[in-house]
Amino acid sequence: MITTTARAVSGAHEKFEKITIDRRNVGANDVLIDIKFAGICHSDIHTARSEWREIEYPFVPGHEIAGVVAQVGPDVTQYKVGDHVGVGCMVNSCGQCDYCKAGDEHLCETGSVGTYASYDKYGDGSLTQGGYASQIVVKEDFVLRIPDSLPLDKAAPLLCAGITTYSPLKQWGITKGSKVAVVGLGGLGHMAVKLAHAMGAEVTVLSHSDKKLQDSLAFGADHYVNTSEDGALEKLAKSFDFILNTVSVPLNLGAYLSLLRAKGAMVYVGLPPEPLQLNIGSLIGGRKALAGSNIGGIRETQEMLDFCAEHGVLPEIEKITADQIDEAYERVVASDVRYRFVIDNATI
Repeated sequence: MITTTARAVSGAHEKFEKITIDRRNVGANDVLIDIKFAGICHSDIHTARSEWREIEYPFVPGHEIAGVVAQVGPDVTQYKVGDHVGVGCMVNSCGQCDYCKAGDEHLCETGSVGTYASYDKYGDGSLTQGGYASQIVVKEDFVLRIPDSLPLDKAAPLLCAGITTYSPLKQWGITKGSKVAVVGLGGLGHMAVKLAHAMGAEVTVLSHSDKKLQDSLAFGADHYVNTSEDGALEKLAKSFDFILNTVSVPLNLGAYLSLLRAKGAMVYVGLPPEPLQLNIGSLIGGRKALAGSNIGGIRETQEMLDFCAEHGVLPEIEKITADQIDEAYERVVASDVRYRFVIDNATI
């Protein structure tokens, strides 16, 4: 086994502590990565606090991982020592179902293996621990190549926030001239704006205040609408081909669906904590679609990284030390980050 230093919580309401964890030895198809940076995703917080499900502790979060290859197994063909690489939200899948064969490993029929808090049922059966650590061992097929033009600290959030917003934009055919609305300008929303702009879309940010107006325009938005103003949504009726909802707060679905043009789609990447109600007539009248999306497969994630390198799309980050993780978690919950925290893993 490989022993590495990590930051973990020992319970749902505990602070982060320095611990050591074991990684498996490098197998024939494995890549050992020296982790340089790890982004903080709100999913890390929900999981660490057992808010989505009960998990086993101690728990090491982190599925936005950027680093450098330290060792490769004898059968590895895609990577060599010194390469800049990343790891996202999953580290294994069955590899045999139709979805896996099509490059949609995240939709694996028997379930993909998460980068943390997941048992590797297709591997050694061990409980996965994430990227708030010095090193990680990952199967070659689930390692991403980070283009040299992307700095590792800013590349880290692309492994979740980047692909989570890129995938629906790509799957729903956003291109030059598409009229796109982005609901919310947080860690996901600001990436959605930058990506949609790079794809050539006309982008409108829908936010509940004017606080992020200037940031939105700087990130490439063409328009900004404060949805708390009287009549703001009514003025936007039938304006958009596509709405990407990045927030987790309950919304009036009928009101937002009315903003779509005929054949338009509203896609959720934010996860509201409670069920929402919908009048199906809101969809039928204009042949509209309401859908959800999470991440993307390995092939699409690599495509996203290459797209970001080509178009200079990078997240806005605040770099922190490992000793600041607890503070960062509280700030994320309070929406007090612009726009993604990234841990300098040299401080682990």
